Amino acid sequence: MNDSDSTGGGTGAGMGGATTSGTTGGPDADAPQGAGADARAAGAGAQGAGAGVREAAGAGVQTEGGGAQAEEGGVRAEGGGVRAEGAGVLPESAREIAAGYAVSGAALDLGALLWDGACLPDAQIRIPLAMLNRHGLVAGATGTGKTKTLQLIAEQLSANGVPVFLADIKGDVSGIAAPGTPGDRVTGRAGQVGQAWEAKGFPCEFYALGGIGPGIPLRATVTSFGPVLLSKVLQLNRTQEQSLGLIFHYADAKGLELLDLKDLRAVVAFLVSDTGKAELKEIGGLSTATAGVILRSITAFEQQGAGDFFGEPEFDTAELLRQAPDGRGLVSVLELAAVQDKPQLFSTFLVWLLADLFHDLPEVGDLDRPKLVFFFDEAHLLFNGASKAFLESITQTVRLIRSKGVGIFFVTQTPRDVPAEVLAQLGNRVQHALRAFTPDDAKALRSTVKTFPNSPYDLEELLTRLGIGEAVITVLSENGAPTPVAATRLRAPQSLMGPYPAAELDAAVKGSPLYGRYAQAVDRESAYEKLSAGQEAQRRAAEAEAADRAAVEEAVRGETARGAGKAAEGAAREDTSLVEQVVGSGMFRSLARSVGTQLGREISRSLFGTARRRR
Repeated sequence: MNDSDSTGGGTGAGMGGATTSGTTGGPDADAPQGAGADARAAGAGAQGAGAGVREAAGAGVQTEGGGAQAEEGGVRAEGGGVRAEGAGVLPESAREIAAGYAVSGAALDLGALLWDGACLPDAQIRIPLAMLNRHGLVAGATGTGKTKTLQLIAEQLSANGVPVFLADIKGDVSGIAAPGTPGDRVTGRAGQVGQAWEAKGFPCEFYALGGIGPGIPLRATVTSFGPVLLSKVLQLNRTQEQSLGLIFHYADAKGLELLDLKDLRAVVAFLVSDTGKAELKEIGGLSTATAGVILRSITAFEQQGAGDFFGEPEFDTAELLRQAPDGRGLVSVLELAAVQDKPQLFSTFLVWLLADLFHDLPEVGDLDRPKLVFFFDEAHLLFNGASKAFLESITQTVRLIRSKGVGIFFVTQTPRDVPAEVLAQLGNRVQHALRAFTPDDAKALRSTVKTFPNSPYDLEELLTRLGIGEAVITVLSENGAPTPVAATRLRAPQSLMGPYPAAELDAAVKGSPLYGRYAQAVDRESAYEKLSAGQEAQRRAAEAEAADRAAVEEAVRGETARGAGKAAEGAAREDTSLVEQVVGSGMFRSLARSVGTQLGREISRSLFGTARRRR
C-alpha cells in the first residue's frame, strides 16, 4: 500500500511507511523506510532503532518502524501508528489495527477505533469505496443500531455519487431524505469519533409494493417473477415447485401471458378442467392433485391482498441506478411498513429486483465505485424455509453480480441467519452487539466469533459488552485483503434519525416524475382474457350444436306425422319421382342444414383450438 493521509480529522496509517497528521491529515515529516531506519526526536533526545523503544526525556516516546514521535503533552505514531493525546503510545496491536484502515483513495468513514475502553478519534475506521461491491453483512441484536449503521453507509454512498436501494420495514429509514436534528447526543458522539457533523438530507425516491402504503407503486408481472420465486411466496414444496415450472413452460409455449395472479389462476384452472386435462398429459409430470394444490395456494394468496403486487406497468429496475441532478446517488427507499406482515413476499420481491438487475446489467469488472449498493434488511426472512433451487439462485446471483458493479449488504441478527455459501461471499462485516441470555444465544455468539479473523480482542466478551452504535468491524482493504478486526464507535448519521413526515413524504411521491408512469395499474389482454374468450366460444358452440340437434329431432317427428296422414294420397301420386319427394321434403332440408352447420363448426373448432394452443 502506498503512503496515505487521513482526512476529516482522522489518522491515515499507511503500511510500509505512511506519514500521519493528527489534525488535518497532512504529512508532518518524511516517514522512515524499513525496520532499521534511524529517527530523531526533536527536543526529546531519544532515538529508537528497529522495533526498539527509548523514552524521550520529559516529553514522550519515539519508536521506529511502527513508531511514535514525542511531543509535549502526548504521543504521535508515525509510519503506521496512532496519536492518542495525553494517553501515551498505543500498544503495538492497536497501531497495527489503525494502519490496516489507511486508505489512499475514496472511502467511507465508519467511526473511530475503540481500544482498552477508550475511543481514539485519530484512528479512523474506513472502508474503500471500490470494495463496496464485494458485498457485506450488518448484524446484531435488536436495538443495537443496525438501522443507523445502514443509514450512515447509505448517506456516504449517496454523497459519493453511488445510488442506493434500501428497504424500510419499520418506517424509520425514510428520514434519510431530511436533515438531521442537532442535539447533545449527536454533538457528543461527533466529538468522540472526530466527526465534523452537519445536518444534511439526501435525494430520495420512495416506493411501495403494489401501491400499498406511501410510495410509487412497484409491481412485477408473474411471468418475469418466475416459478422459483413464486414458489417461495406460495410456500410450495419441491415437487409443487417443479410442477409450477411446468405450468409456466406451458403458458410460455402457448403464448399465454401471465401478467397477474388471475392469469396464473386461469391457466391452472384450465389445466384441471375437463377441457384442459388432455393438456396435462402433453407437458408430463403434473398430476391433477398437484395442480389443485397450486390453484388453492394462489387463491389463498390473492385473498391475503397479494394480487396488487403483480401486474403492469412492471417496474424498470434501471430506475434504481439514477443520480440526482447535483451528482449525488439517488437513494431508493422501499416503504414496507404497511406489508411487514407479509415477510416472505417482500423479501422475495427484493430478490426479484436483484435478479432483474443481474439479467439486464452488462459486465463491468472492477470499478472505482459501485453502480449500486443494495441493502437487504431482515435477511433471515429470505432464507427461512427456502428450497434448494432458491438458495442456489441466491448464491449464484451474489457471486456473479459483483462483476456487474452491484454490491449487496445483508442486514440481520446473526451471521448464522445467512447460509454458509452466501456468507462466504461477504467481504465486509459490521457486527453489532449480541446477547447471550440463553444457551442458544451463547451458541450463536461462539459461532459468530469463529467467522472473524484472528484478533487481539477477546471477541466473545467484547460482542456482549458493545454499546448502542458500536460494532466490531472487518472489511476488505484496497488490495483486497481483510483488515484487522476493529472495535469501533460509529459516526452519527447526518440525516433525520426517524420517519420522514407523512405530508412531506406524500408530496415527494406525487411530485416524482415516476409517479405518473407507475401509479395507475393497467390490465391488458393476457392469459385470463384469452382463456375466458376460448371458453365462451366453446360454450356458444355447444349451445348452437344443441339447438341444431333439437331442430333435427323436431323435423324428424313432423315428417313422420305428415307421412302417416298422407299414406293414401301418396299412392295416387305415383307419377311423382322418388328423388323429387326426398329432395323436396322438409326433413331433407333440415338435415342438410344441420350437416353443413356441424361440418363448418368442426372446422372452426379445430382451427380455433390449434390457434389457441399456438398463442
